Formats: sequence, C-alpha cells, structure tokens
Amino acid sequence: MKNPKKPEATAEQRMAVLAPLLAPGLDGAKRTLLKRQICEQTGLSERTLRRYLSCYHTEGFAGLKPRPKKKQSKGDAVPPGILEQAILLRREIPGRSVAQIIQLLEWEGLILPGQIKRSTLQEKLANSGFSSRHLRLYADRGVAARRFQKKRRNHMWHSDIKYGPYLPIGPGGKKQQVYMVCFFDDATRFILHAAFYPTLDQSIVERCFRRSVEQFGAPESVFFDNGKQYRTKWMARTCAKLGTRLLYARPYSPESTGKIERFNRTVDSFLAEAKLEKSATLESFNDLFQIWLEECYQRRSHAALGEEVCPNQAFQSDPTPLRFVEPSLIADAFLHCEERKVDKSGCISFSGKKYEVGVLFIGSVVQVIYDPADVSIVSIESNGHTPWTAKPLVIGERTGPRPTLPPHLTPKPANQSRLLSAAASRNVARKENAPPAVSYRNLLTGEDEHV
Repeated sequence: MKNPKKPEATAEQRMAVLAPLLAPGLDGAKRTLLKRQICEQTGLSERTLRRYLSCYHTEGFAGLKPRPKKKQSKGDAVPPGILEQAILLRREIPGRSVAQIIQLLEWEGLILPGQIKRSTLQEKLANSGFSSRHLRLYADRGVAARRFQKKRRNHMWHSDIKYGPYLPIGPGGKKQQVYMVCFFDDATRFILHAAFYPTLDQSIVERCFRRSVEQFGAPESVFFDNGKQYRTKWMARTCAKLGTRLLYARPYSPESTGKIERFNRTVDSFLAEAKLEKSATLESFNDLFQIWLEECYQRRSHAALGEEVCPNQAFQSDPTPLRFVEPSLIADAFLHCEERKVDKSGCISFSGKKYEVGVLFIGSVVQVIYDPADVSIVSIESNGHTPWTAKPLVIGERTGPRPTLPPHLTPKPANQSRLLSAAASRNVARKENAPPAVSYRNLLTGEDEHV
C-alpha cells in the first residue's frame, strides 16, 4: 500500500485497517481470521499488521504516522582538517556563505575545484553547530513593485552612495569615514565604475560619473534617488550636454532602486574581509576593492543573468554599440554652472573676484561655466548669445570713464510724443461714437393731456 504524502492521512488509513481488530470481546480464532482477511484485502503482510498494532498500543494514533527516513552519513566526504578550516573561516566572518568558504578553500589550494559540494559542507557545518541563519526576505507593507530589466547595455544606469568604514586618512592619522560611489548598468548588472572617496558631496558623484562615461560611453538614461548629491543643476546640465535622459525615483519608494541597493549589500562582504587587512591608506583600500570587484563580482555568475553568465561577460557580449563622446564635449559637459546677476557696471562677482561681462547684460542673469579645479577662466552663457570667456576685472589706481552704452541702447530723439498723439486720436474717436442724449419731456407732456 502506497503511503500518501501527508502523515495524518496515512495514519487515518492505517487506523481504518486496524479498526476491526480493536473491537472488544474478540477471541483468538476470530482475531486470526480477521487478520487473514485484512491481509488479503489490503495486500499487507501479517508482520506489517502486527507492527501497526504494536505501534498503536504503544503510542496511540501518533504511532501510526510514517517515520521520517534517516539521512545517510556522508562519510569522509569532508576531511577533518578541511572541516576545521571551514569552521575557522565561518568564525572569522559569520556572514560568509558556504559558496564563499568553498571558493576560499579552492583558492588557497586546500581542496581541488569541485571536490566538495555545497550541500555536503553545509550539512557538516550544521552538524558541528556552525550553520548560518536564514536571511529574512525583504517585506514591504505597501504594494509590491514589479521588477524590470532593460534589454541592452547602456540603456539605463543606476548610481548610489554607500557609507564605508573609518580609515586613518585624516591629519595626524585621524580616522575618517569614507564613502563608496557606484555606477551600475541595469541590463547586464555590470559595474561601470565604483570607488571609495573621503568626502560626501556632489564632487564624488561627478568624478565617478565622468570616469564611467570616458570608459564605456554615454548612457541613454540615468536613474537616481533624490539625494542632494544627484538632484543638482550640474547633473541636469551634464545629462543635457551628453544627450542622456535624467530620471529620478519617486520620493519614499526604496523599491525603485532595489538593484543598486542589493549590490550595496553585496559590498558588505568585501567590507567584512577588508577589516582583516587593516588598510592604512585610502589608495590601498581602493586597490583591494578593485581586486574584489573584478574577481568576486564582475566575473562571477549572477542569478539575474543565468547560471553560467557573469556581469563582465554579459556586458562584453552585448552587440549594442557604445556611444562614445568626444573629449572636448566631455570636458564641456562636466563643467560646473552657476547663475549670477550682472551689476550696473557690467560685472559679476564669482569666487571672490570680479569679472567683466559687458554693459549689454546689465541687470540680467547669466550662466557662469567653470572648472572647479581652475576658476581663473570662466565662460558666460546667455540665451541667444554665443558663449564667451569673461575677463577678470583689473582695478587700477583711477576709476576710469564710465562704460558707454551700445548705440542700440541709447535714447533716440523724437519730434513729438507718440503717447499724446495716440491719446488725442482715441479721445476724438470716443466722442464720435458716443450715443446721443434722450429727452423724456415730450413724452411726459403727451400723457398729461389724455389724463
């Protein structure tokens, strides 16, 4: 008799088979006859029937439930010395996965590739008391967001900032927190550029974005959260110059940037490993990060891409052509832009200095384009005019003459007032079109005569 999957249902069927034998007052001959009939009807052996009766009399209804099969021992699939090393790796960083432990053992030459299976080592670690906790699924109280993935590379880039550890990079070896900026391709999960920086401002986003564009071309669109490092005038101008669509996530919707947030959690494994190295400089810390990024992420299979596809392979094998930008356009696109109002002398104040713009723009607002690394030369942009370079104002010993207005801005002489002429013409037309007065005197006189 085949057992159903549910133990309760199996116990109920066995109880139905044993019910005739549990009736009170049965003699030995009658009990033997019933046993023979039950075995013929159900196909059970008499020995199995006796075992069911014994389990029922000992444990009751629970004794009729099927017993779970004992798992066979793996034997010496994991040698004791290898198991000790695996336990040591787990104790160093409790968050290490079994796959990472096996990879470390293979890289260190302690085992051959494929010698130990993941399930085998996981069982051995669990039996030894060193199993990892199950990760909790991310749950959102609101409506779940539908997942999306672009079909070609450089269709959409993501970016985010992750808080890093404290490193002794400050003055006098004082520890200072570093921050990671990452640009990430949506379709291939490829990391275009990522690095740790010592400050938390828009400049680190600019440097990472520029490095990504120089290496892999300009994307069709970028998708950011609403952080102040991303929602800037500079980002809007840069994307416009590069021909890139600028998109922002809706406020209070963390699920929109779930992919880059998932990569940030992956970086946590690097941060745990990097603690053991105790890097003394930011450069050495970034060198370790680039090695980990290349070997442990870029060239490792990704669940969203397939079992045998890694981000590096997916990005390189995509036939979509890269849209590289000329260096001069990149240099112009990544300049900073600020607004200034031109004063009555035709100058603007910028970075503690005065620059001559021209009397043509007195009172108007112009765009100041500059390189943060060198503010000695600034360019001016205004609607309807070709950009030009502003000259620093030279202050001499004398005031010098006032700047003269261009001819088209000087007052034009007139022989008469156009306002008064138009007012007179309007006054004459209004009088001609005025309706005549109505007199009711004659009408009232006629009514009095009839009365």
